[in-house]
Amino acid sequence: MKIALIGCGEVGHCYALAWRAAGHSIIGIGELRQDAEMQARAREHGAALHGASGAWLADADLVVSAVFGHAALAVARDALPHLRKDAAYADFTTASAADMRTASQEAARLNVPFTDVAIMGAIILLGARTPLLCAGVGAQAVAGFAQSCGAPAQAIDGEAGDAVRLKLLRSIMTKGMESLAVECLVAAESMGLRPALYDVLSDMDKTPLTTFADSFVRSHVLHAPRRLAEVREAREQLIDAGLQPLVLDGVERLFARTAQGIQAARDAGTFDVPDTVGDRLAWLTPLARQNPA
Repeated sequence: MKIALIGCGEVGHCYALAWRAAGHSIIGIGELRQDAEMQARAREHGAALHGASGAWLADADLVVSAVFGHAALAVARDALPHLRKDAAYADFTTASAADMRTASQEAARLNVPFTDVAIMGAIILLGARTPLLCAGVGAQAVAGFAQSCGAPAQAIDGEAGDAVRLKLLRSIMTKGMESLAVECLVAAESMGLRPALYDVLSDMDKTPLTTFADSFVRSHVLHAPRRLAEVREAREQLIDAGLQPLVLDGVERLFARTAQGIQAARDAGTFDVPDTVGDRLAWLTPLARQNPA
């Protein structure tokens, strides 16, 4: 397959290496950077280096955008008119879901299959074997291509933009866990209790993450007021240790919001939430809205 790559930074370069190793060719690289390093990178891939989209894209079977997310829509608009009708466009950026949908609609008007490709992990850790999630009309074909090059790729039902939505939802969980781990382990280390903390956390290893998360949601609606008091005690412990609680400040606000909602519902005689994840999420959602109806 002949591939045109727009953006040859860390992501583009990583995948270009994998695609070439699988027997495909990079026929051109579109890059604002035209410095010696980028010229050397283009030579490594055996590709011509271009400063802008243009007729050179018509030689490609697949055009891949690997630019910064904020530039993705403009790049797609510039590139799409130059593609052959039997070519495909895959956006590997972190553009917003709205921009992905807009680009997909513009591609559809040109009869170009568009795929939103979300990189579901850190390239620096797994390289081209980082899992990919593909959405949009070209998702099945792009996922199959990625799999043939050694990447664990999955196509999902839905429109372009859904893959990046899932990526960012995953980021809420992973970045939240990361920040909690940093705040908690810094505190444990400063108190000389980190090895002991690992021991008391070991029970969590026995439950799948999704089951664990669902159990939090179900119990949160019942026990937020009591847990709020524990959060506040934990926060005071960090302050007493001379540490600044950042994550726990947010945790406290969330528990306080739920506790207030529970009290208001009880006062109104309406606090009767079935014990299912769906029902409890439905009850929590109005509390989380920025402008509750």
